[in-house]
Amino acid sequence: MTSTHAPAHRTRSTSVPAVVTRVLVLGITLALTVFIAPVLISQQSWMWLTVLLLAAAGIFVLYSTKRFVPGKYLFPGSFFLAVFLILPIALTVGYSFTNYGDGTRGTKEQAVGSIIASSVQQSPDAPRYAMTVATSGTAAEGPYELFLVNPDDGTVLSGDAENALEEVPAGDVTVVDGRVTEVDGMTVLNAGEVNAVYNELMELAVPVDDSTAVRPLGVNQAFVGTTVLQYDEDADTITDTATGEVYTVGVIGDEEYFVDSEGQRAFSQSWLQSVGISNYERLFTNPTVANQFVSAFVWTLVFAAGSVLLTFALGFALALILNDQRLKGRRVYRSILIMPYAIPGFISLLVWSNFYNQEFGLINQTLGLNLNWFGDPTLAQVAVLLTNLWMGFPYMFIVSTGALQAIPDELTEAARMDGASRFQSTSKIVLPLLLVAVAPLLVSSFAFNFNNFNAIELLTGGGPFPDGSGRGSTDILISMVYRIAFGGSGADFGFASAVSVCLFILTGVLAAIQFRFTNVLEDVN
Repeated sequence: MTSTHAPAHRTRSTSVPAVVTRVLVLGITLALTVFIAPVLISQQSWMWLTVLLLAAAGIFVLYSTKRFVPGKYLFPGSFFLAVFLILPIALTVGYSFTNYGDGTRGTKEQAVGSIIASSVQQSPDAPRYAMTVATSGTAAEGPYELFLVNPDDGTVLSGDAENALEEVPAGDVTVVDGRVTEVDGMTVLNAGEVNAVYNELMELAVPVDDSTAVRPLGVNQAFVGTTVLQYDEDADTITDTATGEVYTVGVIGDEEYFVDSEGQRAFSQSWLQSVGISNYERLFTNPTVANQFVSAFVWTLVFAAGSVLLTFALGFALALILNDQRLKGRRVYRSILIMPYAIPGFISLLVWSNFYNQEFGLINQTLGLNLNWFGDPTLAQVAVLLTNLWMGFPYMFIVSTGALQAIPDELTEAARMDGASRFQSTSKIVLPLLLVAVAPLLVSSFAFNFNNFNAIELLTGGGPFPDGSGRGSTDILISMVYRIAFGGSGADFGFASAVSVCLFILTGVLAAIQFRFTNVLEDVN
């Protein structure tokens, strides 16, 4: 007899561990969001706040229900791809169209505040206060607020660059021995933390009235001084009350500054501005910069290609020798040859940098030479290639050994029976077949060495620097970008970002050409 009842719907049961895991994940997400969001708001980091809220919303939507199963697996990888790859690329491209760097990292309001703060002068009878620095954010990033204790009556005053000095209710702070030690809802910086951000604090002036302000004095005191410079927000001018001179906003090059009556830059401070494509124009039209870029690019190609060719040639030759079945102790030899690969790279680079010492280096002493390896541009480049050969050949030896063992011996034996020499069978049969397997690894090795910052910075520091130029003789593009961004003459992140964008494009083009070459090699099969 046939049943007329409809089949019951199958329901998926949720195990207790799964529920507990889901609750923990959602709880941790909520806790982190609640903890981090106020910090980002206080620092006005709206972009990262948006990323945080979108990530938290995505986690709650995807993992609080049984639906969206594909999204549960796609979200983690997509999130980290966006945060650690796409977002940095977008930020780099964005900064390449700005003047972001030393003295131009903040807004115009911050620049004006810094200018006004630097003009606060202390009079001999100016009162001093015991100072405590607190922040609603982090000790390293701020924002910072000063808490002062009046030595006469013990009242506590507070203020920051935007809020004038005012009295603090006694219940909001804890005062011990005439100094604020705790502040409700804020983190009090210790002496070491204050010292670490001392330069930033020196640009902080807390307004008292139109003509006076409080400024830090050391790490635990502050004074009330007279503000020599006054900013008129309506006219967008700064007036020197001592001389009566008025500074207006003027354009110098592609950037705005406060200038004097003759149009000369009056203050070192400026602010973050869009400069269009001027960074790219500077890269390609400034003869000095363009020559440095071209020289760095050529040397980068030589360094990357030379490193790959030399390491592969040595690694393949050693792998070929140790692939001979007649050789005894091959395992011992192979173990010895991969030892340089087992040593951390930065240790090898530092050791080799001592080997090249002109007076006490192992190379000069062993060979009886007196070569200034790091003082001569050509010798420095040779030293970099030799060191990279030592560090890179074990990798090529390993991959070549594996590829050789995958090639049937019958192919070379048949070639020898046909009268081919050992060299002919190796070059015409073994090497083409081996390149099919290792070509992608050669491409990745080239890309790695194209941006091998450690090999340059830890070995030569980019030097030598002929004629005191900004680019060293061994600087590749990535180390040149580093020197532009963090050089001794001041950070220029905007221009460094423009160079990085060009470097990204060049790397992509070269990688595409190389992968096209690997596709040609596949025709061997």
